[in-house]
Amino acid sequence: MTQDELKAEVGRAALQYVVAGEIVGVGTGSTVNKFIDALASIKDQIPGAVSSSVASTERLRALGIPVLDANEVERLAVYIDGADEIDHQGFMVKGGGAALTREKIVAALADRFICIADASKQVQTLGAFPLPVEVIPMAAAQIARRFAAKGGHATVRLKDGQPLVTDNGQHILDVTGLAIADPAAFESEVNQWPGVITVGVFAHQKAAVCLLGTEQGVETLEF
Repeated sequence: MTQDELKAEVGRAALQYVVAGEIVGVGTGSTVNKFIDALASIKDQIPGAVSSSVASTERLRALGIPVLDANEVERLAVYIDGADEIDHQGFMVKGGGAALTREKIVAALADRFICIADASKQVQTLGAFPLPVEVIPMAAAQIARRFAAKGGHATVRLKDGQPLVTDNGQHILDVTGLAIADPAAFESEVNQWPGVITVGVFAHQKAAVCLLGTEQGVETLEF
C-alpha cells in the first residue's frame, strides 16, 4: 500500500474510538484529513468536534460537522491526531503542520489521545524529526542559543521566503540534532524558557493508543 492508503486505513480505523453522543477532539495534518473524511460517515452520531486548527475547522464544516470552541467544552472523551514521531511509550513529536499549540490545548481536554500514523513515524528515540517549537518572535534568537547549548540547531520555519506565521500569530523554530532521552523532563524544561509558547514534545499529553498503518494492516499499540 502507498503511504496515502495507509493513512486512509488508520483514519477509518479511528472511528471505533469515537464515542456516540460525545464531542470529538480533532487534530491537524494529512492523516487527520483522512479521519475527518471518514468521520463524515458517522456525523449524525456526534454533536460536533473541537478542532486544533483553522484548516481542520474548514474541512469539518465543509463536510457538515459542527465545530465548537474549546472554551465551550469541559472535557472530551477522545482526541484523535497524528504524529511526526511516536516512541514505544506513546511519547510524540508533533508540530510539522505548525498547529502544535492548539493541538496540545485540545489534547489536554481529552480523556484519551488516540494517535493515528503510518509505521514510518515509529522511532526508538524522539528527535530525528526536526522538533517544532512555537515561539514569540522577539525571543527566537535567544531560544535558538539555548538549543545550541544542548547540541541542537534551530532555524526559523519559512513560508514563501518569510517566517511562517501560525494560527496564533507567532513563529516556529525547527530544531535538529537532538536525541530526547527523557521526553517528559525535556518538555517541562523547554516550556519554562521565556518566549516559548509550546514545544512539540507531547509527553504530558502522550498517546493512550496508537493506530499504526503497516503493510500488514492496522496495528494497535496501547501505552
